[in-house]
Amino acid sequence: MLKDVRRGSIDGAVVAINNVTPFSKTVGVLTLPYLVQSFDDAVKITTGDLGEHWREILSTEAGVRVLGWAYSNFRVLTNSKRPVSTLADLKGLKIRVPKNPIMIETWKALGAEPIPMAWPETFTAMQQKVVDGQDNPHTVNYTMKFYEVQDYTSECHYLFSLQPLIFGEKFFNSLSAKDQAMFTRAGIEAQQYNLLFSVSESEKAKQKMIEKGVEYMEIQDEDQWAKIAMDQVWPKFYDSIGGKVAVDDVVKALGR
Repeated sequence: MLKDVRRGSIDGAVVAINNVTPFSKTVGVLTLPYLVQSFDDAVKITTGDLGEHWREILSTEAGVRVLGWAYSNFRVLTNSKRPVSTLADLKGLKIRVPKNPIMIETWKALGAEPIPMAWPETFTAMQQKVVDGQDNPHTVNYTMKFYEVQDYTSECHYLFSLQPLIFGEKFFNSLSAKDQAMFTRAGIEAQQYNLLFSVSESEKAKQKMIEKGVEYMEIQDEDQWAKIAMDQVWPKFYDSIGGKVAVDDVVKALGR
């Protein structure tokens, strides 16, 4: 979809951050596992100086204008094979993942078997047991009716689903100054509304999944998940996302 925005086939879109990285390697920082560890982190990383930092990078590297962000909350794990609340439970589980190198390496490091797969194939793949599960925010899992083919949800926090609202630079620059200001204000307002909307809708979707019979569980040893992911996955991608210093700067800005 970002490709369509860049070439002007469509004017704008809301795109999952993991689908942005093929066009902007530096933004891959935002898909590092356990970089964003809370909703507050997600807000900090997309507003103020950090928010402006990503806007400049996406304009330069991807040729798109970011006018706001959507917050879809953390990607939680669903599966049809067994309850997962520890690393041991995760071992060998076949998980559908996007074709994103960082996400693939994360699930490998945690002991699962990631299977890269296009999004439209996901439901059928789970239905036919080609894969055991997948990860997405609660709202996506409920909207896509994954409760029909998944039995368990595990509340992991390895990746917060950030989605920039983007417009093509060519399109944006073709607007009058008045219209540019209007679009910019609308983007800010949309981001503020989504921030309020996301928390409540995520909880509602989780409860609806439970009502549909999906068993819900917390991760008992997620500190171990985080340590493995940060120790083993982060270093593999430093060179492609701007270097360790760039990552350290973001971590410092988050107050850690």
